[in-house]
Amino acid sequence: MNRRDTVLALAALGAAPLSTRAQQADKVWRIGFLSSASGPDESIEAFREQLRSLGYLEGRNLLIEYRWGAGKEERLPELAAELVRLKVDVIVTRGQQSVVAAKRATSTIPIVIGSAADPVGTGLIDSLARPGGNITGISFVASDLAGKRVQLLREILPEATRVAVLVLKGGPAVPLFIEPIRTAAQQMGITLVVQEVNEAEALAGAFAVMQRERAQVLIVQLSPFTDDHRKRIVELAAQHRLPTIFESRGSVDVGGFISYGPGLPEMFRRAAFYVDRIFKGAKPADLPVEQPTKIEMVINLKTAKALGLTIPQSLLVRADEVLR
Repeated sequence: MNRRDTVLALAALGAAPLSTRAQQADKVWRIGFLSSASGPDESIEAFREQLRSLGYLEGRNLLIEYRWGAGKEERLPELAAELVRLKVDVIVTRGQQSVVAAKRATSTIPIVIGSAADPVGTGLIDSLARPGGNITGISFVASDLAGKRVQLLREILPEATRVAVLVLKGGPAVPLFIEPIRTAAQQMGITLVVQEVNEAEALAGAFAVMQRERAQVLIVQLSPFTDDHRKRIVELAAQHRLPTIFESRGSVDVGGFISYGPGLPEMFRRAAFYVDRIFKGAKPADLPVEQPTKIEMVINLKTAKALGLTIPQSLLVRADEVLR
């Protein structure tokens, strides 16, 4: 190859990225958002806000196709299939079953987990460092936190011997959530009262069983279902005077007692960065799955007072936020 050919070849190599960037600047990116919840909340707004800060403006260079299961997980496979037919550029999921549905619907469209528990333990990815396939995103390992919630409740109610657990019926992450709680409970001489619910109409009955079984404390698994119905769960917990610990602060903001877990809005902000990297050419298989760097504890003192509970000072100083 002579000098002239070499210069032309190098010029062509340099022109390709410029051409690609020009095409991307004109492109309207399409995100498919899949969740079994009934609609957007503060986590979704945090995701959209972060996308805006990254330069993706809805109505200009971004379109988000939302598909809500409205509490009916059986709808998720068809909703995922709809997003695949729309040929979205990436699918963002909320909740374990949404990831499962998206994975079954496509092996080529990138999938970004906004929130899900232990995707390795549930078989969704190969490893956190090298997820493989078309899935990456943000995850928390439920087993690492579940036992600590039992310890928290024991600090507040040292005499408690019967603890209720409210979980999503049929949820793939339920065993990962319950087993470490069961292990911690056995070590502390605590009996568990497990209630599985996936319909709003069944919540009152579940609380009636907890009362009948003399549960003294309640732990609630985070899922799109429990998040959708957090106000109702908080109301029922107040009616039954049942101190309740949640995984997400959203339930404490509406009157729940205490939360201990990762901040969902922050997880979805991080998910927006994954979307951005994929739009810029990164492959999901090469993007390590992140775990939340901060676990927050929020305590509602007004609710504690209504329940007649005194929160130890040692716990108050450890809380990230105390609502008064």
